[in-house]
Amino acid sequence: MSAISDAAAPGRLAGPGRRAASRRPAWTRAFSRANLAETLLAGYVPMILAIVVIALPLVWMAISSFKPVSEIVTTDASLLPRDPTLRNYAEVAARVPLARVFLNSVIVTGIGSAVKVVLAITGAYALVFLTRVPLRRAFLVAVLVALMVPPEASLLPNYITIASMGGRNTLWGIILPGLGTAFGTFLLRQQFLTLPMEILEAAQLDGAGHWRRLWRIVVPIMAPSIATVALVTVVSEWNAFLWPLIITDTPEYMTLPVGLNLLNSIEGQTGSYGILMAGAVLVIAPVLLVFAALQRYIVAGLTQGAVK
Repeated sequence: MSAISDAAAPGRLAGPGRRAASRRPAWTRAFSRANLAETLLAGYVPMILAIVVIALPLVWMAISSFKPVSEIVTTDASLLPRDPTLRNYAEVAARVPLARVFLNSVIVTGIGSAVKVVLAITGAYALVFLTRVPLRRAFLVAVLVALMVPPEASLLPNYITIASMGGRNTLWGIILPGLGTAFGTFLLRQQFLTLPMEILEAAQLDGAGHWRRLWRIVVPIMAPSIATVALVTVVSEWNAFLWPLIITDTPEYMTLPVGLNLLNSIEGQTGSYGILMAGAVLVIAPVLLVFAALQRYIVAGLTQGAVK
């Protein structure tokens, strides 16, 4: 009997007693619920609100571009169009030389962004690795000062200079004043400082000059940071409005944002909201697609070097 009772003892421990012992205390369950509530309130709720605030106007704009006027200016509003139409986009193409201004934006954005990124890469490399250059720190201070000066302060000097050179109503007149990028140079300079100097010293011992070290070593390693600068530059160039508006006054040399402003001047009536929405979609859609496809490089580039 004692053997049977001894053998049954582990079974009794493995039964309800062990299950009761494995249960978490009440305070741990309350702590888990508190953590869940804190996560929802401090994380998901603000994130969802931010997405709604940012995305809802864009969604409404895109949907309204397919609505006729009677569904936009009405007291019986609906989110989805009851009678979808492409007439608004046709009206935009009829009132504004859409193909021309789109091509102008592509040319200005492509050339301006490419030159800006190359100048940012070479300038940052010089500030970090060309230690024998005189007044190197003075150049860095000049870059920081340029970051603090608002672009509007240089509009009048740039206009006088470009106009005297015959750059009004030309694409190169739009591109030339903005070829320098203090933001890109400073950001890449900070990222280049995180590079191990041993890599470049080993390349120098192998006979690699500055040009080869830059494009064969520094650029491939810092590709996420360079992609970040490139994306920010492309978005900035594509959305540039004030300078192209000042330096051009003919539709032949206007970019898309300026062309949209021309559309707003032509279509000033209340019934033209659908046409304005269609024009806004045409301006925003390309850069949104590029940003959505490559936005992961921004996070990788801005956090590169944060953890060693």
